[in-house]
Amino acid sequence: MADLRELYQEVILDHTKNPRNYHALADATAKADGNNPLCGDRVTVYLKMDGDRIVDASFQGQGCAISKSSASIMTESVKGKTRAEAEALFDRFHELITGKPGASADPKTLGKLAVFQGVSEFPLRVKCASLAWHTLKSALERKADVVTLE
Repeated sequence: MADLRELYQEVILDHTKNPRNYHALADATAKADGNNPLCGDRVTVYLKMDGDRIVDASFQGQGCAISKSSASIMTESVKGKTRAEAEALFDRFHELITGKPGASADPKTLGKLAVFQGVSEFPLRVKCASLAWHTLKSALERKADVVTLE
């Protein structure tokens, strides 16, 4: 198990140091801002939609390693998915990181997102891992309000 945790830490650090899709999308059709005032994490999620499908996704912002790596892996994970598929992925990811009893999220079905499984052991970090995801959901719903996780 220690080897698996080390691998997970390496993936998180890689996405923190070399975030994927870290830029503004000039032709974004949806955008949302998120803020976690408790720790200072901030993120903007950009989406390019073609009907109901996410053609491209990116983000910009600042935050801790968990926040930034979660946003990076999220943008990779939702590209090409429909809105419904992205929302279902959000639900499974949220189950994983909250570690709620009876949760049905199988880490094997989440690909790289499984690296965040240990977040459930640190309740204060759940908001770090989920900020980009709540912001994605806001962008999909085209809400204008800033997402805050207080």
